[in-house]
Amino acid sequence: MGSNARENILNKIKQALAKPVPVPFPASEGNESVFLPSKEELEVEFAENFSKLEGRFSFCADEKELVEQLQILISTRKWTKIYSRETALQQKLTEAGLDIPYHDAVASCDASITGCEYLVARTGTMIMSSAQPSGRTVSVYAPVHICIAYTNQLVYDISDALVQLREGYGQQFPSMVTLATGPSRTADIEKTLVVGVHGPKEVFCFLVDS
Repeated sequence: MGSNARENILNKIKQALAKPVPVPFPASEGNESVFLPSKEELEVEFAENFSKLEGRFSFCADEKELVEQLQILISTRKWTKIYSRETALQQKLTEAGLDIPYHDAVASCDASITGCEYLVARTGTMIMSSAQPSGRTVSVYAPVHICIAYTNQLVYDISDALVQLREGYGQQFPSMVTLATGPSRTADIEKTLVVGVHGPKEVFCFLVDS
């Protein structure tokens, strides 16, 4: 593209930004959600929607039960390399009695353990961000992702989670927010559904009553 053509395009963009065209249907941009909250409890709705998408859900009455279930899962699967960057979460689990072999490399681990920002009941989605100790990679690169969440992190819709994120972080809003809904999947190749191509093959969510 010639320099004159490029300048013409940039000038048109500047003019358009200086005099924005009004939205033709202003009433369509409301703040109210089009989805009506379910009559079910958020815990139940999240569990149902998360499980429909091949997520493995478990409800724990307290952290003691959480530790018992984690210990059984790790022993049954014979995992020896558990990766986690969340020091506070590790300490909490250790104090509750969990004795597991932590590993120092996500690329060669059996499973990773993370927390999350919020759980979205309507879609069965886990909301995570780069502001968490796990950062951008842990929930994606591990073959199995174990998320530990608490009932006070449940919200109904994604918009509710985003509002609370804005209120919580303010000017320090995370550079990345991830929406994870069940195991990674794609049907790009000959329209055949394949699980675990771009992320974990299995996703567990342990929800602890709080």
